Amino acid sequence: MAGIGVRLNRIFSKNTITTNLIGFGYSMVITIAPMFLVIGAVIVMQKLLGYSKLDYASRELCSCTVLYIFIFALTTAAPFNAVLSRYLSDVIYNETYDDILPCYFVGLMLNILLSSLIGIPFCIREYLLGVELFFVFISYCGYVSLVLVFYSMLYLSICKDYKKISTFFLIGMVVAILFSLVLVKLFRVDVIYSMVVSLAVGFMVIGCLELALVKSYFRHNSGKYRDVLEYFKRHWQLTITNTLYTVGMYVHNFVFWSTDMRMEVKGGFICMPTYDMATCLAMFTNITASMIFISRVEMHFHERYKAYSEAVIGGRGSDIEDAKKMMFGQLSEELMNLARLQFIVSVVIFFICIILLPKIGFGGQIMRIYPCLAAGYFILFIMYAAIIFQYYFNDMTGAMMTSLTFFGVTFVGSIYASRLSPLWFGLGVVAGSFAGWTVAYHRLRKMEKTLDVHIFCNGSILKRGKGKKPSNLVYVKGGISSGHEAGSLQKSRKKRQQQAAK
Repeated sequence: MAGIGVRLNRIFSKNTITTNLIGFGYSMVITIAPMFLVIGAVIVMQKLLGYSKLDYASRELCSCTVLYIFIFALTTAAPFNAVLSRYLSDVIYNETYDDILPCYFVGLMLNILLSSLIGIPFCIREYLLGVELFFVFISYCGYVSLVLVFYSMLYLSICKDYKKISTFFLIGMVVAILFSLVLVKLFRVDVIYSMVVSLAVGFMVIGCLELALVKSYFRHNSGKYRDVLEYFKRHWQLTITNTLYTVGMYVHNFVFWSTDMRMEVKGGFICMPTYDMATCLAMFTNITASMIFISRVEMHFHERYKAYSEAVIGGRGSDIEDAKKMMFGQLSEELMNLARLQFIVSVVIFFICIILLPKIGFGGQIMRIYPCLAAGYFILFIMYAAIIFQYYFNDMTGAMMTSLTFFGVTFVGSIYASRLSPLWFGLGVVAGSFAGWTVAYHRLRKMEKTLDVHIFCNGSILKRGKGKKPSNLVYVKGGISSGHEAGSLQKSRKKRQQQAAK
């Protein structure tokens, strides 16, 4: 992601209020703009199509459909994104660009296969529980289209095409809004059907644009599909880490969906609107952490990391030690700055939400659940920043331990919190995020102390292989013996010792 740092350094170097605002806006565009475009499109469609006039059951069916599409599209993409990102980074480093298309097609096949295995049984169950077949079909099309969108975004992110990603989302959401108006105003299609169909069409437009751009960048195919599959075997820890982290972000919702407070919607959908809305608000309160982290890491830490890598390749011992101290000093500074800046932003947004949201209908139990969840997501995003730093140092075991701790503590803590008052419903997220952050912090400190061992002693002098272990006798009086002779001498010596003992 070094390309972002170059642009941000150029913007912020002028150090004026205008350039700071421009840099802030650019950071937002490259990080969280697609999500806000989708939310904005849904809100616009609701206003234009008269969504509020529909009965409560229809509105909840639509809301749950969109919610499930997003959650499960993100979850089914999680096992592949981290490993494929690692493979792409190695391909770009080795400049073997013909290997990118095999990676794209293998990953797409695996992602669609997993998504289908999860989605098809649910759609069959939805139909059997009374949802019309056409609505089930268009919901499934929207789900698969969003899977394609999230998957292709990985490759464009590697290519530093963040502005084009945002542009594609803008085009897709404009198409969705216009298409929904045509369906409702001209063809008199039901509002719920129109919204779901239009979102599916919009996602498909985005996915096709992303696919076309990827194929325009990489025109040649090396056909090395097996190499991609071997990466999943070699870097299995990345798969577990990213999957547990992504599922951990929603496992607390799943826990509350299983309680007596849940609401069952037609078609087998289960949700808890008050808790889900509070979760959404808490995530938006702290979503700027991603923007702050990317901006600062690209502007500052990446240069320190690059300087240390260059020192390892051709520097003196003192140069390596100085570069290491400066790198870890910068790492600590970035984590502290992220916590400080995000705390200020989160507090401001928190008070705005507390004051304004009750006036527009978001009050009661939602605002009682929201504060604890906001604190939990604040720690969660800082924990994920620490996981990214673990990726920098190739500490896959530490990253896996962090995500496993986060997932496990969040799951158990949410079960316990569901028995408390609404004020403490988010306690599981707080406990899980803090536990994961603690593990990540100690792993980073351990890496700082043992980085030389990790860098210089990670190889092997002898080639590893499978087979019978050779004899440990390598020297006899009179010279060095071969392995076969050494084994024979060792056996004869044991035989003489046994005879002497008798």
